[in-house]
Amino acid sequence: MDSNSITHVILTGGVGSRLWPLSRKSSPKQYLEIFDGKSLFEMTVNRNKNIANKIMVVGNIDNCHLSQVILEKTATDYIDIIESTPRNTAAAIAFAAFASQENDILIVTPSDHIIGNMERYNQAMKDAIAKASMGFIVTFGIIPTKPEIGYGYIERNGDDVVSFREKPNQVTAADFIAKGNFLWNSGMFCFKASVFLEELKLYAPQVYEKSKIAWEKSVNGVVDLEASMQIPSISVDYAVMEKSKKIKVVSSEFVWSDLGSFESVYDYLVSTGHPIDKHRNMVIGTDKYTAFIGMKDTIFIYTDSAHLILQKEFSQDVKSLYGTLEREKPELLS
Repeated sequence: MDSNSITHVILTGGVGSRLWPLSRKSSPKQYLEIFDGKSLFEMTVNRNKNIANKIMVVGNIDNCHLSQVILEKTATDYIDIIESTPRNTAAAIAFAAFASQENDILIVTPSDHIIGNMERYNQAMKDAIAKASMGFIVTFGIIPTKPEIGYGYIERNGDDVVSFREKPNQVTAADFIAKGNFLWNSGMFCFKASVFLEELKLYAPQVYEKSKIAWEKSVNGVVDLEASMQIPSISVDYAVMEKSKKIKVVSSEFVWSDLGSFESVYDYLVSTGHPIDKHRNMVIGTDKYTAFIGMKDTIFIYTDSAHLILQKEFSQDVKSLYGTLEREKPELLS
């Protein structure tokens, strides 16, 4: 296979609403330098440099300058695609495919995940590229280590996908783990550009047509705003993955977390030696002396304009606080 045709497509559109107040619209979680002094975005850029020979960043008008700073700092050449308005992942990936040669193999990843055990990760990538070059759309499933309710799941039979499942409740998650043929859905994909576009055209023709029009009107990688507004806002899972007959799953045991909640950030920071007290309380964002009395498993998040005091097991509820602030105090989100 021609090794000159592999592009790492990095999707940077997320806001990280479950990590407020650390993550804001002006500094989403993928750009926070709280992970070994690097941002998740920088770690993502570096991760596939030995596999892919091109990098493409699909960002939005609000965060493209943040990506640019990091890519310039690391002297990385890249293809920049800037969405004028967010239209979810199906459109974002369509733009990347339209910007590619039809036989280019695209490795599509979010920009805000933590990944460890690079040997297993690289092996999974090799397996995926081999399947993608045979015309399959590959999704990456992680062999679960616990009944996690914050992730979607892939039910599989060997490398065939039986079904995609939404985030389960605790009982269902335990059931998935007991059955043994369920994987965490990592939200990473690998396919030929042309295969993805064919499947998008077949299963989500509106997304395909409207994305194509918006892309053809783009100037210097900036996608036309008015044409973008016509694109249905739909995730790639709904548009293609759950319908296509060409899906394969590569399962792997590399260490993976989407750091989608403070609970997962807490677990990651503990693993890197971030201090906690004897009752497992943690402070993020300040070196000021902070004492916890009568509390266990509490996270104190300090920022200049807002603080959050969180019982760790309620981490998923930060999203509803974010929704309240959108209505009542939107200035605290920017």
